[in-house]
Amino acid sequence: MKERIQSVTTIREKARDTKVVREADVVVVGGGPGGHSAAIAAARSGAKTVLVERYGHLGGMATGGIVIQIPHMSDGTKEQQIVGLCQEWLDRLDVVGGCLHPQREDIGSGDERLVSRWRRFMGNVVNGRIKQTAWVDPELLKCVLNDMVQESEVKLFLHSWGTQAIVDKGKVQGIIFESKSGRQAILGKVVIDGTGDGDLLPSAGAEFDGTLDPKSRSSMLALVFRLGNCDYQKLCDFRESEPERYRELMTELTRVAGTRLAPLPSSRNDVLWINNWIPDLNCMNVEDLTTLEVEMRKMMLRGHEFIKKNIPTFENSFIMDTASQTGTRGGRRLIGECIVTRDDLQAGKKYDDAIALIPRFDALGNTDHVQLPYRCLVPTRVDALLVAGRSFSSDMAANNMVNLIPHCIAMGQAAGTAAAISIKDGVNVRDVNTKTLQDSLSRQGVPLPSVPSIVSKV
Repeated sequence: MKERIQSVTTIREKARDTKVVREADVVVVGGGPGGHSAAIAAARSGAKTVLVERYGHLGGMATGGIVIQIPHMSDGTKEQQIVGLCQEWLDRLDVVGGCLHPQREDIGSGDERLVSRWRRFMGNVVNGRIKQTAWVDPELLKCVLNDMVQESEVKLFLHSWGTQAIVDKGKVQGIIFESKSGRQAILGKVVIDGTGDGDLLPSAGAEFDGTLDPKSRSSMLALVFRLGNCDYQKLCDFRESEPERYRELMTELTRVAGTRLAPLPSSRNDVLWINNWIPDLNCMNVEDLTTLEVEMRKMMLRGHEFIKKNIPTFENSFIMDTASQTGTRGGRRLIGECIVTRDDLQAGKKYDDAIALIPRFDALGNTDHVQLPYRCLVPTRVDALLVAGRSFSSDMAANNMVNLIPHCIAMGQAAGTAAAISIKDGVNVRDVNTKTLQDSLSRQGVPLPSVPSIVSKV
């Protein structure tokens, strides 16, 4: 009689000692828009800073995800609401020819000639006025972000996956990360989770909400790809001269590919960014992530074949690359000291501790700019921890609206600045003086309500 083999559901691991390779004031996990900005702001504010990033490059969705649109930095007026480090990205990219965007003096213009030019680029013209939306070269942006880290003397660990928070008596003490060098630890006075998905929140003991509305943009995973040897202006000519035919072809493309494929401009006229997504997948489920990578490439091949045969400018195009990072839009959301809701955005709610000013949402019908409070970056019951980016404390609807790249940069800049202030003043991050924080952000060129800003240039 054969011995029955019982199913094993858990494995007990042996206790082990983990080597501490670094100590710092501020430890940031995740080098995307939020995490990178947090590290730069902390270091420039005088804190000894370490940045840990799982890929071999910085920039997150803006580079590895090929989400190369930096949208909605202004509201259609001559004022620009998101400036600070976000504007520094553009300024530095301009120097190396890696960015396409309206000139600052043209923002808010209704000049027919300018509007006609920029209307061809999604998000650059709203209600007949030019808004500041930029299109970036992801490879040059990787170089720019490296420069910012080195110039700010941030200690950088690439190819390093931050996996766990080190916690003692409700206070975060540092992080564990895995790499080719093995399992190691970094100790810090303040830890900032810039992973986007709030990867450190469970091990830190911070409360979070991971539910998603399957119908929302945030619930959809994407794998972006780019096509070379195209002519974006030629595509626009066709779209404008034969709009009905263009819509018919795009509907058929969706049917053939099995998902929507949206041709979008890049900073080069001969390269197009193709955005796409699959609904009902969860970025915190490894099997769903695997499904996306495999199935989306099949969809890409079917879609590209159709595009080449049927849509002008794609006749001799080729698949240039696919994103090295999965396009994630929603994950864990911190339950913080303030939870930003859709109703708050609708009402244009004001906060005494505002750390970012977001252009108004015309779709909501509100007439004022959106403010984000510092408290939405602060956990309710864990000390020495902040979040930077789309894991900020919010309900599903609000997060779906305020988790774009410029928003994450703004939140990261605030989190890093606050971390440095908390260390300098010897207080917990939740007790940082908000007036001090706002004054510091203003000096960094961040527009805030009732706080005069000084826009710095690179």
